Amino acid sequence: MAGQTSVEQSSAWKRFWNRGGFWRALLLAAVYLGVYELIGFLLGLAVPEGSGLRAEKGSAGDVFFSTALPIILTSILLFAFAASVGWLKELFARQTLGGRRWMWIALIVVLVINVGAFLTIDYAKAGITLVGTWLLAGLFVGLVEELVTRGFVINLMRKGGHREIAVALASAGIFAALHFTNLFTSDQGLGTTLLQIVYTFAFGICMYLILRVTRTLIAPMLVHASTDPSIFLFGAFPTSGNPLVLLPALSTYIVIVTGFILLIVFLVSERRRRRSEVSA
Repeated sequence: MAGQTSVEQSSAWKRFWNRGGFWRALLLAAVYLGVYELIGFLLGLAVPEGSGLRAEKGSAGDVFFSTALPIILTSILLFAFAASVGWLKELFARQTLGGRRWMWIALIVVLVINVGAFLTIDYAKAGITLVGTWLLAGLFVGLVEELVTRGFVINLMRKGGHREIAVALASAGIFAALHFTNLFTSDQGLGTTLLQIVYTFAFGICMYLILRVTRTLIAPMLVHASTDPSIFLFGAFPTSGNPLVLLPALSTYIVIVTGFILLIVFLVSERRRRRSEVSA
């Protein structure tokens, strides 16, 4: 009887999430954010800022405890969730829905910016330990944030029967909304936070298009993983006299313009596709 009850509860759990839909996607994203913030808060109590390895703000130790470790621990819980609902295989399998050639623009633009940033960092000043810590943090940031928004959210939206336009907008919109907490958890003001939300929405559109055109969740994960370390390290340790600095320096605006232009192209192409299906 106990075994039967366990199976029934497991089936109910899987059935709940496999129904999909926007509200389940929003719920999952909210729970993820709450768990991530809670882990960060508890680690902050265990290893307070300004003490021990976190004595210097922005040091390798500070980046590890404030950025890398919370996201690493959160990733373990996310993979446990994916396994509990039986999604691991389908999330990382080759996507059945492909993309169009113009979608490669999203991949090219983001990669060019990131390469430009990596080529204009003063590595001697930054130090190998800090660079390595940021690369580790970036790897898990890309893994976790893409797993949640381009993995779970898109999977739930498609299971709910939503059109692909709604899937793209929900994925990018929820991704952007997750960054609103930066207004309360960092020193940045409202204006900076709002600009970041617009940027992350456009970035989310680019990641969605990368998922479509490459047909694998691994691609946006790796592209995203190269974004945070390159931009943060460039911001703290830029070189001078290199014309490539314009790429990371203007990256926010380049991504915003690219993301919204590609979104318009996507909306038009989807509308045309639906019209052709109806006429056929």
